Amino acid sequence: MVRLFSSDLDGTLLGKPDATVAFNKTWDSLDKSRRPLLCYNSGRMLDDVLNLVKNADLPVPDYIICGVGTIVYDVCRNETLKEFSSSLTVGWDLAKVVAVVSRHPEIEKQPAKFQNAFKSSWYFPNASGDRIEGLRDELEREGLEVNVVYSSSRDLDVLPKYANKGNSLEWLLNRLGIPGGDALTAGDTGNDSSSFHIQGIQGIVVQNAQPELLQATVTCPTYVARLPFADGVLEGLQHYGVVERIVPAGPSEVSSRKIDPEIARLFKAQLLKSLTLEQIDLIQIAYHQAIEVLRRNITPLGFSACAIEGNRFGEIDQNYRRVWGRDGAIAIMGALYLRDEELRACMRNTLTTLLGHMSPIGQIPSNVGIEDDTPDYSGIGEISSIDSGLWVIIAFYHFIQETRDLDLLREWAVALQRAMDWLSAHDSNNDALLEIPEAGDWMDLFGRSYNVLYDEVLWYYANLSFGRMAEFLGDYAKANDYLRWAQTIKERILAKFWPSLGDRVLPHSFSDQQFSLGNTSYLLGEITPFGFDWRCDVFGNILAALFNVLDIERAKIAFRFMWGVGVNEPWPVVNLYPPVNAGDPDWRSYYTVNLLNLPHHYHNGGVWPFIGAQWVRFINRLGLPDIARQELYRLAQLNRTGISAEWEFNEWHHGRTGKPMGKAYQAWSAATFIQACHDVRLDPESLGDSNP
Repeated sequence: MVRLFSSDLDGTLLGKPDATVAFNKTWDSLDKSRRPLLCYNSGRMLDDVLNLVKNADLPVPDYIICGVGTIVYDVCRNETLKEFSSSLTVGWDLAKVVAVVSRHPEIEKQPAKFQNAFKSSWYFPNASGDRIEGLRDELEREGLEVNVVYSSSRDLDVLPKYANKGNSLEWLLNRLGIPGGDALTAGDTGNDSSSFHIQGIQGIVVQNAQPELLQATVTCPTYVARLPFADGVLEGLQHYGVVERIVPAGPSEVSSRKIDPEIARLFKAQLLKSLTLEQIDLIQIAYHQAIEVLRRNITPLGFSACAIEGNRFGEIDQNYRRVWGRDGAIAIMGALYLRDEELRACMRNTLTTLLGHMSPIGQIPSNVGIEDDTPDYSGIGEISSIDSGLWVIIAFYHFIQETRDLDLLREWAVALQRAMDWLSAHDSNNDALLEIPEAGDWMDLFGRSYNVLYDEVLWYYANLSFGRMAEFLGDYAKANDYLRWAQTIKERILAKFWPSLGDRVLPHSFSDQQFSLGNTSYLLGEITPFGFDWRCDVFGNILAALFNVLDIERAKIAFRFMWGVGVNEPWPVVNLYPPVNAGDPDWRSYYTVNLLNLPHHYHNGGVWPFIGAQWVRFINRLGLPDIARQELYRLAQLNRTGISAEWEFNEWHHGRTGKPMGKAYQAWSAATFIQACHDVRLDPESLGDSNP
C-alpha cells in the first residue's frame, strides 16, 4: 500500500495546466482516510512552492521538500524541520563553494531567489560529465564535502554532501516510520534520480523526462508513463493502484488566465470555447471513418502506404503499392490506441516485413513491394532513405512498450542492433549528429542535406528508444550507453539548431559566424558546414516538442511563431514555412518534375493531414486543450474533403487553396487522426466517461 507519494513539480506536476487541474481533482476525489500523504519535492525555494500551491491548482501537500533537498517543511504545522537542516552543516562552507565555482567564467550564478544557506545554484549550459566530475574534484580538494547535482543540461546545484532530493525524502520517511516500499516518487530530470534509489521505493517517470533520468533509473522499479507532465503522473498512479479513475479537467476549469499571456493573446475568443455537439459528432464520424481507412490498408505484409482499392496507379506511382518504413511506422504509432486484433497483427507484420528485408550491413529498406515482396533501399536518384530505419526503430519501441511482447523483441534484437550500427555510421565526424544526403529522407524530392533537423530529432529519439528496449531485455550497460548518447544528441541539436546571441562568443565556422547575427524562435531546418536555412521546418519542430528535444518554454516560443505566421492556414498544417520560390538560392531545378514541388505543393509548403494530427497533439501538450480540439475539428473537415468522394484522408493538400492532392485513403493520415483524438480525449471511450 502506498502511504506517501512524493513528486517533483516543474516538468512533472506542472507544465500542462489542464493536466495539473486533473491531478488536483483526482487527488481531491480520493478517500481522505485512505489517501497517501502528499509531498512535493522541488528544486524551488519554499516561498515559491507555497505560492504555487496557492495559485497553480495544486492540492495542499502534507510536506514540502525544497531547495533540491535542503529544506523539509511540515505544511500542517507550518514549520521547517530544523532537525534535518542541522544535519547538513558538516563539511559545508557556502562562501568557499561560491569562491571555487566563480573561478570558472563560463559558469553563471543563478539569481538570489534560487539560493539558500545550503544551496549554491548556477547555470552551466551543456556541460560534459567530465566537466562536472572535474568541478566536484576541485571542490573536494578545497576540503569541502559536497553533492554536485547537474540536470536539464543547464542547472548546476552544489549542496552539502547529504543534501539531495533522495536523502531528504528518505529522512522524512524514517521520521514518519514509513518504509521505502510503502512510498512512491515521480520526476522528470536528473536531480530527481536520487529519490528513485531509496531502498524499496517505486517510481513514475513521466514521458517528457530527460534521458538523464531514464539512464539513472534503468535498474530501479519504475513505471515509464506514455503521457507527459501531470497526465503521466496520473497514469502512473493508476498503474500502482493509488487512483482508480482519473477526473479530467472540464472545459471551463482551464481558463485563459492560466494560459501563458503571450500565447493567449494570439487567439480569438471563440477559439477558447468548447466544441459544439455538432462539431464533436463530426469528429466521431471522422474517427470511425479513419478506422475503416486503416482496414483498407491491411495487407499480408503490413500496412500499405495507401489503399490498393480506390486509387489509380500510373507508371510513375507504383511505389504506393508497397509497405513503407516511415509511413508504416507512423501508422503503427498512431493506431496503437486501437486494441483490434486484426490491426495489431498488421502492425506486427509491418515491422517484421521491414526488418526481414534488412540488408546485410543493417539498412532497413525504404519500402517492400506488396505483390512481389521485393525491397527497395533507395528513393529518387538512388539516394538512400535514412529516416526509414529511424522510424522503424522508434515504432518498434512503441509497439513493445504497448504490447510488452518481449518475445518479438528478443527475436529481432540482433537485427535492431545492426540497424542502429548502420545509422551510427552516418555520423562520419563523430559530432553526435547524422550527415544526411540530399533528398535522403521523407522529403525525397527536396534539397535538404547534411545536418537536417527532422532526421536529427528522429536520431535522438531512436537512441532513446533503443536504450529503453535494451532496458526491457535487462542489458543495463547497453541501455546506459544509448540513453547517455541520446542526451548528448539532444544537447547538440539545441546548441546547433536554436541559435542565440548569448550562446556563441567565438564563431569558428561559416554557419557559426552567421548565427552571431541574431536569434531565432524555432529550431532551424538545416545546417551545413557552409551555411544554414532560416526556414521553419514545421514538422521537424513539432516532432522536437513531442519527442522532448524542446522543453516546454522553447516549445511555446516555436508555437507562437508558427501560429503567428499562419502555418495552419488554410488547413492544419503546412510542412514548411515559407516555401521556396524559383530564384531563391535554395531552389532546385528538379522541383518542377511532375510539378510536384512548386511553391505550396507537396514538400514545398503543402498541407499534410498526418502532420496536422501531430500539430493537434503538440498544441494539446502545451496545455491548450480547447485550441487543440478546435484544430482537430478543422482537421476532420480537411479529411472529409476528397477528390472523388468524402472521407478520402488524402495524402496532401495544396498549401494555398486547400484542395486535396495525392493518393486517397492514406494509412498515416487515418492513424494519426485516431491518435490525436485519443490525445485530446475525443475518442469514443473518453466521451463515454465525460463530455469535454
